[in-house]
Amino acid sequence: MSPGDKSRTNALEATGRAGGVLNQWTEDLAQVLASMTDQRPQVAWQAVGGTAAEVASGEYPYLWWEHPFSAASGALAWIGSPQPTWERVGTLTLKAAGLDTVASSEAQNTWFEILGQSLSAMARSIGGLLGREITCGTGAEREAAPESTEWASVSLTFADGAQPPLLVAFSPILLSLIAAPPAGEPAQAEPARAEYTSDAGQLALNSRTIGLLLDVDLPVSISFGKTRLPMKEVLKLTTGSIVELDRDVNDPVEVLVNQRLIARGEVVVVEGNYGVKIQEIASRNERLRSIP
Repeated sequence: MSPGDKSRTNALEATGRAGGVLNQWTEDLAQVLASMTDQRPQVAWQAVGGTAAEVASGEYPYLWWEHPFSAASGALAWIGSPQPTWERVGTLTLKAAGLDTVASSEAQNTWFEILGQSLSAMARSIGGLLGREITCGTGAEREAAPESTEWASVSLTFADGAQPPLLVAFSPILLSLIAAPPAGEPAQAEPARAEYTSDAGQLALNSRTIGLLLDVDLPVSISFGKTRLPMKEVLKLTTGSIVELDRDVNDPVEVLVNQRLIARGEVVVVEGNYGVKIQEIASRNERLRSIP
């Protein structure tokens, strides 16, 4: 790296507020992915300097995403995502939701939705610095990389290894606002933290849910209990045989979605049909243990 590149590299690191926003965003992104995929990757960033062509890996095509913030006209964040990374994350997310096969276009759309969720959290961090509410506009895919020379290279490392890093940049207007909030406006010492809750594998970020998954049909079944029988006992089963299950008559039944435990409840009758009244949502650890 040349001395000129090194001076550009220091720009984000020297701007403590920008570094704080990136620190918070990488943590938020890790929580988003943990809630959506049941895997929490290690997410970290480092500053790099140069044009997008100089800092991006030439091995993979990149998807470029532009996201505006209400802080000011031209306040933008840009994300460059190498293909192996967005395909990996999108596929993990949709398979965690019960899909067996995932098309590349589905993985791409899911990745863009995940970016939108995490950037909503970034807006709250920026708002915490500026002392006022900052919201996200509607992001859009870019055909080409932005003309920036100050980047954050963001690594995502899952249990099976690291993915090619993302590239993140702020527009000059947004970077100047983060670095030095307008005089007279109160600023918090730390970016505001996003709040997350997990419910049956879905993420709530105080914003819109991932619309891509809402129309996916998943098989729902009810388990009254299980047992194991030797083959010789199975061969003896005839009409009228009784098989004793491992569940007491007063125990709640299990609600399975795509053969994964999601909830427990009480059997009820609704207009002549059996139904289940949900009494308890299974924890994430229980759901993971129930994967066949």
